[in-house]
Amino acid sequence: MQASPARVLVVDDFAPWQIFVERYLGTSPNVRVIGFAADGLEAVQKAEELLPDLILLDVGLPKANGIEAARQIRTRAPESAILFLSDSSDPDVVTEALSAGGRGYVLKVAATKDLIAGTEAVLNGESFLSRGLVGNDKAQP
Repeated sequence: MQASPARVLVVDDFAPWQIFVERYLGTSPNVRVIGFAADGLEAVQKAEELLPDLILLDVGLPKANGIEAARQIRTRAPESAILFLSDSSDPDVVTEALSAGGRGYVLKVAATKDLIAGTEAVLNGESFLSRGLVGNDKAQP
């Protein structure tokens, strides 16, 4: 882990979820939320502007979904790691999200168990899947 806290951009269209993620990550001294975006297009713009170390990205976003946003972010902010944080456990969605540039995938229902571990793994260059997804051969990174 780096000496200063990792800079995190939270992308989700549900404001109460953004607040939960910011507060929950606030319990870790290794990360600091530096911005929010509520749709895929805004995510790409903020990623390019802020160049965060990590982007927590939902799949189901307005304007451009998280998978399309991830593809654009990979070209505009290639140093930013992407960790998907989503409700969808569909193996095809998970596979597509990882193929689009995500290093990991955390299910929202498992956020209190997996979010900090997933964040730290991805920031250390490792892949991460919520336990509910592990064992699903199609969704392996």
